[in-house]
Amino acid sequence: MSTSVHPAEAQSPAAPHILDNPAWAALTGPHALFAERVGRAARYPADVSPFTALADPDDPGAWDDLAALVGPGTSVAVTGVQGPPDGWEVVESGQGVQLVDTALHAEPTAAAVRLGLDDVPEILGLIALTKPGPFLPRTVELGTYLGIRHHGRLIAMAGERLRPPGWTEISAVCTHPDHRGRGLATRLVRAVAAGIRERGDTPFLHAAASNTNAIRLYESIGFTLRRRPHFLFLRTPGAHPEQTA
Repeated sequence: MSTSVHPAEAQSPAAPHILDNPAWAALTGPHALFAERVGRAARYPADVSPFTALADPDDPGAWDDLAALVGPGTSVAVTGVQGPPDGWEVVESGQGVQLVDTALHAEPTAAAVRLGLDDVPEILGLIALTKPGPFLPRTVELGTYLGIRHHGRLIAMAGERLRPPGWTEISAVCTHPDHRGRGLATRLVRAVAAGIRERGDTPFLHAAASNTNAIRLYESIGFTLRRRPHFLFLRTPGAHPEQTA
């Protein structure tokens, strides 16, 4: 028996991939417990993550919701968009890469220890030294973070950040400069990925497009480039109340 296809169905565009807007998918999915939301805009608490998200970046109403959520004259990090509407100021922009696990050998490592809130001061020190990306006092609550210590001092770490349904982002991958070249980052990425795979998710990650060394490492261990997203740091329209007081 043949099945006919309606012309409108045949010509309809494919639905966006969930990783095209991962922050929104996370904040309306597994990370909904963190979400601060107004209509079609959401964000993480300011001490958890700087990321905000829009249900549809092409919807002017979603941008109005985001402005209402964060307030006038406020700087925010927005993902999954090409550019803001009129009235929004671009404070900083950057080109990134998004890579997905296609052939990663994931395995635990006995050298890794679980990191928690008590470790945050030491984590922030390592983050400040290595600058892998934003990390705030409660970022560690987003998922599993693993570290490797040497003589009691934290020298390498990696963990989980965004969690769109079915996927988990590996983030904060960093190694103290005195201990690079020993494969610690690779061991931690594999170990974090093992936990992600165990619950049925697929690992993915982001990196700055200019960080060619990290990109080469990730590709060499089984990640594949999926897309090149823009990362924007924007200021909402209007003056902040403190500026008009």
